[in-house]
Amino acid sequence: MPADLPPVLPDLVDDVIQYQWGVTELTVGLLTVVSVVVGWLVAGRILRPVHRITATAQRLSMSTLHERIALVGPKDELKELADTFDAMLDRLEHSVEAQRRFIANASHELRTPLAVQRAAIEIGLPEDVGEIRDKLLFHNRRTESLIGALLVLAQAEHGLEKRLPVALDEVVRVVLAEGNADGLTVTTRIEPLTVDGDPILLNRLVTNLLDNAVRYNHPGGSVEVTLFDRALTVRNTGPDVPGERVDDLFEPFRRLHTTREQGAGLGLSIVASIAKAHEAGVQACPNPGGGLEVVVVF
Repeated sequence: MPADLPPVLPDLVDDVIQYQWGVTELTVGLLTVVSVVVGWLVAGRILRPVHRITATAQRLSMSTLHERIALVGPKDELKELADTFDAMLDRLEHSVEAQRRFIANASHELRTPLAVQRAAIEIGLPEDVGEIRDKLLFHNRRTESLIGALLVLAQAEHGLEKRLPVALDEVVRVVLAEGNADGLTVTTRIEPLTVDGDPILLNRLVTNLLDNAVRYNHPGGSVEVTLFDRALTVRNTGPDVPGERVDDLFEPFRRLHTTREQGAGLGLSIVASIAKAHEAGVQACPNPGGGLEVVVVF
């Protein structure tokens, strides 16, 4: 190599090297951006059926079992998974419909003979067997109440077939007007509230709450009913409720005290099931000095 190079040649070499590095960095950057975009699009296209399956599964409830994924596309593993899920929903929907028909038939088949039995007791037994007559009528009405409560509980746990706008404040007023709270002080604070749901089940929810507050009370006690800020609160005086036993009250056939006048232990469990069917939350806490406060938040 000649000893004396032109002075411009090293500068030219440096410029070429810098240009090559610049082009390389630009190319790598562009390829990175393109690969990220292409990867994101491809991944989104591949995962879109998975998102659809997940969204359908999260949306499903007893009242939306008619929905299906109905995935279209090539018969790959995801299409097979979606079709299997749809077939499972078909079987589940048929099973739920069969159970609903059974509940309706059982309601008729069980209540009719009990009504006939009650009429036979009231008409057929003479007045001079009053104690036996009253005892038979008491157990007949208790059985009717138990069967009715079990059917309502089963209906609530199977979800809502349809939803209608219900003025909950009017339901509360009607239940209060029809209720019997003799010997108790009832105070109310009711504000307008409309919820989507089943008017019959919502009436039963309010009725059970008020019946529970009246039944498990003491003479001269009080019941406070509040409907405010999408929350229905029923608070009563009464016997002490241990804090560790509160959750048990929402289980079927659970009672703190067993007496002849008390129900079957289904009141608050029905409240919890109806609230769940309406996507509402239920919580309860004992009051200082006795009694219970139950809050249903819609």
